[in-house]
Formats: sequence, structure tokens, C-alpha cells
Amino acid sequence: MDTGVTVVGSGQVSGTPDVLRVSFGVEQVAPDVAAAVARVGERTDAVIAALRGRGIEASQLGTSAVNVYQDYKEPDAATGYRASHTITVETKDLTGFGALLNAAVDAAGNSLGLHGLQFDIEDKTELLTQARELAFQQARAKAEHLAELAGFSLGSVTAIAENHNQFPIRRAYNASKAVDLGGAINVVPGDSSVEVTLEVHFAWA
Repeated sequence: MDTGVTVVGSGQVSGTPDVLRVSFGVEQVAPDVAAAVARVGERTDAVIAALRGRGIEASQLGTSAVNVYQDYKEPDAATGYRASHTITVETKDLTGFGALLNAAVDAAGNSLGLHGLQFDIEDKTELLTQARELAFQQARAKAEHLAELAGFSLGSVTAIAENHNQFPIRRAYNASKAVDLGGAINVVPGDSSVEVTLEVHFAWA
């Protein structure tokens, strides 16, 4: 049986976001599947064209979900089919959300839904390094304290397990339909954080 002590340390570091991700959904209901899919395709193409017109490159656009299903209503109501297409936009322009939203609304009207937005940090390497160092410092301090309480001397590290999480700033709007905005909505990014948790086993000296 291994002797020693196992402790958990955590470190969290914040940074300034440099990426904005926005998810737009286009949805249509029609009497048959083909019509629903066709209408969603037309409006999705219009939204993509509008976003490209605002300077968004093809590499910054991507489909994140496509759904087609029967639209269930009251008994005896006409059968319909609902189709939807969700597009995710990634941009470095953190102030351009309002312009993108208005362009998408102009292109799709009430077929558009805003599923959410997220501010994030593209390269978290340095933040993870700093958080890892803080986590190990905390783990060692805990282990030294426990060793002192138990009357032992702390030895070498024999095992380390790491987990890390990120906490980007999110804004979710879960609206099923867009509205006439009349003007741009400006959003302000906050800090984005990463947290590293280390489980460290120290042997007794």
C-alpha cells in the first residue's frame, strides 16, 4: 500500500476575451418536408450572404445543427413539418455583434432566432500554465500542512492528475423569433477565466 498524502489544489486565472461566437437559427414550418427544408435553405443562404456582406469570411461560418421533424399541433389540425438550421459565427470583432444581428434579421426576418453569444479566449496556453502553477502551489501547501499535522516530512511527488475548465462569458437569448430591433445592440465582454485542478500524491520522506 502506498504511503503518503493525496491532496487537491486549484488555480484560476482570468484574461481578456479576443473571440466572439454568435449562434443564429433559421426556422420554418411548411405543410411538407420538402417545402420546409427548401425555405430554410433559402433563408439560411440569405443570412450567410448578409453576414459575408458584413466582412465575415467563409472560414468564420459553420453549421452547428440541422433539424427536420413533424410539427405536432392540436388533434385534427393540419400536419406540418418544421425545419431549422443553426449557424455559428466566429469573429475577432468584439464590438460587431449588433451589426451582425441586424444584418441577419434583415435577411431572414421573423424566421431568425438568436440562440446565444459567447466571448472567449482563442489561445489559453499561457493562462493554463499560470493556473497550473497556482494549483500546484496550493496542493503543496496543503500537503505540507497535513504532513506537519501528522508528524511526517513531505517527500517527492509520485502521481499527478489534472483537470481544467474554462468559464467564457455567455449571453443566451433562447428567443424563438427575432424582433425588429430598430438599432444595434451593443454588448460588452467581461473577463474569461480558466481553472486547473490538480490531484497530487506526495510520498513521505
